[in-house]
Amino acid sequence: MISAIHVIIFIFALFALSRAVLRRRERAISVFEFLFWMFVWTVLLVVIFIPDVTTIISRWWGIGRGIDSILYVSIIALFYLIFRLYVKQDAHQQAMTKLVRYHAIANAKKEGNPVKSSRPPRVR
Repeated sequence: MISAIHVIIFIFALFALSRAVLRRRERAISVFEFLFWMFVWTVLLVVIFIPDVTTIISRWWGIGRGIDSILYVSIIALFYLIFRLYVKQDAHQQAMTKLVRYHAIANAKKEGNPVKSSRPPRVR
């Protein structure tokens, strides 16, 4: 029996699949990222139409209910994605710091101010 929530999730999964395809065509995401998101949204579509799959998989893992295994996998995936975002954000912050430092030194040299150190001032 298909309920309203199944229809909503189905539409959302199709939308997410289309966004992944578009992002890949624009080369905004790597092949690995594209395959990851295609896997996630395809699994969601399978679970909508065959919900007993989660129970079968959970029993293989020694987990009682299908929803529990979905929650465990979702939490692990979220932690992984948060970690990746943190690493990317940290890399961007370091690159921005280097860029700002370079431009500050270049501007100081243009104005004739002596530059004694390339280290940024201490923030208190």
